[in-house]
Amino acid sequence: MCGVSPALNVRGQTPSQCAGSDPSQFVTRRMSDSLHIRKAVADDAAGIADLMHAVVSERAHSAIDRAWPADDERRYLESLSAREAFHVAIADSGLVVGCQSLELYSPVLTTMSHVAQVGTFVLPSWRRRGVGPALFTLTRPFAVASGYRKLVITVRASNAAAQSFYRGLGFVECGRLSKQVEIDGVEDDEVLLEMFLDRH
Repeated sequence: MCGVSPALNVRGQTPSQCAGSDPSQFVTRRMSDSLHIRKAVADDAAGIADLMHAVVSERAHSAIDRAWPADDERRYLESLSAREAFHVAIADSGLVVGCQSLELYSPVLTTMSHVAQVGTFVLPSWRRRGVGPALFTLTRPFAVASGYRKLVITVRASNAAAQSFYRGLGFVECGRLSKQVEIDGVEDDEVLLEMFLDRH
């Protein structure tokens, strides 16, 4: 993975080799005998919907309060541009245990076309087992090859584990939005974190 640990790169490349690469090469990687990381396809929609329902039902880790049904997930996957990606972590059973999105920060502002936003979701029973970092071994080189120079993520202030995860990848805190989220009558701040890809 470029800049974080070259040894984890999908094709064993160094950071300089990743720049200007074809994003389509970062498609799949087997992390272990029980976990396979790859770019999502439309047929993954039902599994992704089940994963998101499990995470959203916790009402604690995400600003999302309603998970999309499978049909909406399928339409979302089919709508992604060539510079956007959605990676999934699949257990040997076929269960989608984690996913990570990479989207344009602003689809309408060309002045921000060098910035992407990231989102990561992992089933409760698969957390702290390396799923998130494994997903990033595809997401980061895809972002570099797609011409992004900066990644941004917003995390609920109460979600200390997610903040620690992103800092471990190399993100740094750059701001805070007070009382940005309200779920079930409970307000929470959002913490902004960023990563400059040419510095890692």
